[in-house]
Amino acid sequence: MSFNGYVSLKNRFPFRLGTTSYIIPADLIPNVKFLADKVDDIELVLYESDEITNLPDTVTVKKLKEMADRFGLTYTVHLPLDTWMGHEEVSVRERSVEKCLRVIERTAMLAPFAYIIHFHGDHLGKNPSTDLPRWIEGHRQSVEKLLQVVDAQDLCVEILDYPYDLIEDIVSDYRLSVCLDLGHLLLYGHSPEEYLDRYLSHIRVIHIHGVEDGHDHRSLSSVPPRVLTILVNRLNETPNNSRVVTMEIFDEEMLNQSLDVMSRFVR
Repeated sequence: MSFNGYVSLKNRFPFRLGTTSYIIPADLIPNVKFLADKVDDIELVLYESDEITNLPDTVTVKKLKEMADRFGLTYTVHLPLDTWMGHEEVSVRERSVEKCLRVIERTAMLAPFAYIIHFHGDHLGKNPSTDLPRWIEGHRQSVEKLLQVVDAQDLCVEILDYPYDLIEDIVSDYRLSVCLDLGHLLLYGHSPEEYLDRYLSHIRVIHIHGVEDGHDHRSLSSVPPRVLTILVNRLNETPNNSRVVTMEIFDEEMLNQSLDVMSRFVR
C-alpha cells in the first residue's frame, strides 16, 4: 500500500518500524504528520544546549500526543548528543545529566518507547579514554542519576565507535537496554552478525542506515543486502512488538528509497 507515492509499512513487521523526525525540512509537527501513515515509530531527535534548543513547548507536546493516539504511533527520544556522561570533570557530567533530564521531563507526556543515550568517549577511536576506570565510573554515576526518573529498560545505550564490551557491564549491572546501531557497526568495521548474536535479547532499539564513502546515515539501499537479510530474519525468528527498528536517515529521498528496500522483506 502507498500514500502519496510512498510505500506504507505501518504494522507490516513483527517489530515497530520507524524513522527520524527530520525527514522533510520542517518542524516536528509537520514531520510527524508526513510520517504518521507510513511508519510505527518516530525518533524525536532533540537537542538542548546553552546556545540553541529544539525542545518542543507544552502545546507541541500535546499535539504530538494527540497524533500518536490517533495514528497508533510511538516515539523514541534521542537524548542530546552534546553530553559527556563520563567526563573527568564532575561539573561537565552534571550539566550533561541535567540536559538529559530536561528533555525527559519535557517529553514525559508522550510516554516514550525508549530514550537513546550516547556514552561518548573522551576521544574517538577503539579506546574511548586514557583513563578507562575513571570514564566507566563517571558513566555509572551519571546513569544512577538518570534512573531516578527513567525505568532502566527504557534507557538504551547506543553502540558507537568503540567495542561495546567496554560498557557492557554498565548496561547489564543497571539492567539497561541496548541500542544496536547497524550503520555504526558497518562504518567502524564490526560484525553485525556477531553483535546480534551477543546482544539480541537486550536490544530494544535498532538503528539502520547505509554507509557511503565513509559517511553514514545514508539510504538503506547502501546497506549490504546480506546484512539486512540477516537482521530481518533474526527479528522474524524472535517476534517482539516491543522492539523498534529506526531507519536513521534525515532526507525525504532517502526515506523513499529505504521504505522501498524494507518493503521487499514484507511477508
